[in-house]
Amino acid sequence: MRPKFWLLFLIFTIGNGSRAFAQRKLKTENVILITLDGLRWRELFSGADADLLRDKDYVDDREELKNLFWDEDPLVRRQKLLPFIWSTVANTGQLYGNRQYQNLVNLSNRHHFSYPGYNEILTGFADDDRIDSNDKKENPNKTVLEFINQQKGFRKKVAAFGSWDVFPFILNARRAGFPVNAGFSVATGPQLSEREKFLNQLQSQIPSPWGSVRLDAFTQHYALEYLRKHSPRVMYIAYGETDDFAHDGQYDAYLKSAHQTDAFIKDLWAWLQKSPKYKNKTTLLITTDHGRGVSNGAWRQHGSKISEADQTWFIAFGPDTPALGEVKQPQQLYTNQIAKTLAALLELNYTGEKPVGEFMVGVLP
Repeated sequence: MRPKFWLLFLIFTIGNGSRAFAQRKLKTENVILITLDGLRWRELFSGADADLLRDKDYVDDREELKNLFWDEDPLVRRQKLLPFIWSTVANTGQLYGNRQYQNLVNLSNRHHFSYPGYNEILTGFADDDRIDSNDKKENPNKTVLEFINQQKGFRKKVAAFGSWDVFPFILNARRAGFPVNAGFSVATGPQLSEREKFLNQLQSQIPSPWGSVRLDAFTQHYALEYLRKHSPRVMYIAYGETDDFAHDGQYDAYLKSAHQTDAFIKDLWAWLQKSPKYKNKTTLLITTDHGRGVSNGAWRQHGSKISEADQTWFIAFGPDTPALGEVKQPQQLYTNQIAKTLAALLELNYTGEKPVGEFMVGVLP
């Protein structure tokens, strides 16, 4: 559709609320939201950074890393780093945020670090005065996941899995009413599967490099087992390693973690396509909570004083998402649009306590 028609369609849809959503008869019955903490748009769209690869402070084995991820052509580099995203996803979905084409995705909050970023993703608005740290304080705002969990047909069909132990507070798990397994939480319940029992045992035996973030493999496999057992209609999976390896100054581990997360998403998608409950009925939305710096020192950091820390990206693919691939037209999008987009895919009109960002034009047919 032409941009002007899309704008008119957007205004009409927002103006007519949930009735307009219901009339679209989308194929999507399930949505999985995925975040990769602090992954820069530069690696997503251009692969490994040449300057950082040359810096011995951030890379232990430069030759190994070059063999794994380097090529003079940035299009080849990104394919090496994120093969699933740049094959299956790029051919079937949409990718936004390549600033080389002035295709911009930005945060609307002014803090540019994790808790404010996740609040913006999940509520659709910035709350700069109340959400101004990464402290473990319960989010006063209702997230789109909590909103969906309260809708007819979705009660007990929402779940969240994250590597960072602050997610129970970001999602306000005590109030929200859906399962949140994050940090070093284990699977609980009266009928644990053998796989859950094994994951519980293994997590206690494999130390994480960080005190507040578990290894993403546990988040991945707890989430997959929950999908198999409970068939939620909405799931949030929040991977965390990329940000923590970056803070540690380990560019090699940062790249390897991004590469492994790409494989996790591939495995998740393959599982979904084998399940009658999810095949051709599920949309994936993928994004990040913040950007990070550019220079050899600043890439480890983010926050309001770090250049590019507000620069993010967004990916969507599923049965209702036109296959536009890498979107190169100049435009400005914001992370606050994700919450309404998620709800709209389920034919729900999400409104928050504050005005929320509009859904992303082009993601829906």
